[in-house]
Formats: sequence, structure tokens, C-alpha cells
Amino acid sequence: MTTSDATSGLIPLHKLSQWLAFSLIEPLQQAGFIVTDIDGLTGLAEYRNGGLFMDAGVLTLRDQSQSTQEHDVGSPLVVEWRALTVALLDRLGDTIRKKLNTDARVLPLAKILEGGSWAAGRAIARERRLDGVPPIQVTSDGTVF
Repeated sequence: MTTSDATSGLIPLHKLSQWLAFSLIEPLQQAGFIVTDIDGLTGLAEYRNGGLFMDAGVLTLRDQSQSTQEHDVGSPLVVEWRALTVALLDRLGDTIRKKLNTDARVLPLAKILEGGSWAAGRAIARERRLDGVPPIQVTSDGTVF
């Protein structure tokens, strides 16, 4: 079975609802609610996390000329970049937990995103590009990326 058979060619990437869910975890916990399965949330498929993987050399473009062009948010290149970002964030979380000898209950992906990957993506973008823009230019109104 190919990915397109299993998903009908669709990849669910819900950045805004995910961001909202991540943002509510700590306030709900501080209010006394028990929030479970935090690590069940997927990483944010947004340009700071995706840019981190591009700028660090984990991901590279097949065609480097694509880096100078602007891409529609629904283009195959952007969709693939976002899907790979989600998958790589899970691997990053596993690697960090292993190095720290801890587990997802103690260090869920939400904490890794907030305390590391997003900020690191922003910092490395500023080092590589004075204006801090993403390594791939995306035509978007901000609701997707």
C-alpha cells in the first residue's frame, strides 16, 4: 500500500488548532485540570520547526533553484515539507528524551517545541538570513503557515 492509497493523497496538518491545544495545556493544568496524553498531539508543521530542519541540513531541496521561488501553501513541495517536519519532530523528541534519559510523560513533545525547536528555528533563520525569513518562501496569509 502506498501513502496515497492509505490517505487518498491527503495529509492532515492542523496548525492553528494544534497551536491552540498546545497553548491551553499549562493554563488548564494550573487551573487544576488533569491533561492526559499530551504527547499524542503531533508537532506543529510550521515554518520555524520546518526551517530548523532545512537550515540544519536535515532536509534539503531536490532542486536548489526552488529556494529562490515563492510556493503556494498547497503546493506539493510545501505539503511534503510540512509532513516531513511533523515526522522529524517526533524523531527529535525521541532523540532528546533518550539523551536525557526520560520519557514522553515527563518531557512531552509540547515542551520540546516550546523550549527548543521553535526558538532554535527562529535563531538559526536569523543567522542564515538577516530578515529571519524561512528557507522556503510560502505564499500564505498565516492561517496555514
